[in-house]
Amino acid sequence: MRSKRKILFYTHALTGGGAERVWALLASGFARQGDEVVFACDFDAGENRAFLDDAVRLEILGRGHLTQTLRLARLLRTFKPDASFSAIGVSNLKHGAAAILAGRLGRAIQSYHGYFESEPQLLSRLGYLMTPISTRMFARSICVSDGLHRYVLNRFHADPKRTVAIYNPVRAGDDAAAATAQTLAAKPPVVLSAGRLVSYKNFPFLVRAFAHVEPREARLVIIGEGPERETIAREIERTGQSGRIALAGYQSDPWPWYEQARAFALASESEAFGLVVVEALAYGLPVVSTDCHGPRQILADGRFGELVGKGDERAMAAAISRALADVGDVPARQKRAVDFSVSVAVARYANVVDDVCGPRASAAPAKGAPRIAG
Repeated sequence: MRSKRKILFYTHALTGGGAERVWALLASGFARQGDEVVFACDFDAGENRAFLDDAVRLEILGRGHLTQTLRLARLLRTFKPDASFSAIGVSNLKHGAAAILAGRLGRAIQSYHGYFESEPQLLSRLGYLMTPISTRMFARSICVSDGLHRYVLNRFHADPKRTVAIYNPVRAGDDAAAATAQTLAAKPPVVLSAGRLVSYKNFPFLVRAFAHVEPREARLVIIGEGPERETIAREIERTGQSGRIALAGYQSDPWPWYEQARAFALASESEAFGLVVVEALAYGLPVVSTDCHGPRQILADGRFGELVGKGDERAMAAAISRALADVGDVPARQKRAVDFSVSVAVARYANVVDDVCGPRASAAPAKGAPRIAG
């Protein structure tokens, strides 16, 4: 029996973003395998709280970057995790500073979940600009797709020896397994899209493309919330599709929306990974996506879904129409989704911990056995 690890995860909050959900799933996965896990965040938020297992200890650091950094340093000193992980640019910066203050930089691991261009905040962008230094200071740096890994290495000169790619984990609802080609084809022609309503997700493009989708009784449902909501609503109105397209808002339980859909569409200008693409595959849905790094990798260059050029409304519309007309190979898509399961991701993150700390000791080490220094 292997001894349990002490693991700390840190990000700004359990808000409704994909990276925040990933962190909750990973923390829960480590806890379920018997490790002692602390999840630290700057402030309390409920959107992704349901993905955090009750066995994970939640620590709220408080408001203000300096306060958060000092309290995180104190937590690192007192908890003494075997490894600590951070996600998103400004959180990576504070994690690095706290680990230095606590004398635990050799156990600190940062992660990249998006591109520099999609980071709206100055400090988050600074986190990217610090990449040549930070990837040589942190024990390891993790990128969530091969495309993002190449981007961080080539554009921001990350340390290739300490920077690795590990795919994001995705958890689908229990009803995903019930999908078959027959049940999918029998559903009404509803197309689902999901994501934060921000500019690089390019929902206005999807709205314009949907005006050309057949059959005419097809409907588009967009789940998610964000600053671009009014812009998207105006585009729906301008294209005369108020009766065809619904903005359903953020959904803490998105699974019924996947279960009711017949196809899934993603219109992003850039996507480092694309959790929602894997969720759609888990439900067996035909997927249409703009051709960007994350979805291309998930869909295996178009083997498990259709990729269309960015900005090509007619191509997007035609691909969605084809997906509604022919549900395709449902089992193959669901099998592909398993490649991104929580258990697979936790095992790969655990390998990084072992790489940094050394292999786990046995639960009852022999007397006098050497202890890994903290």
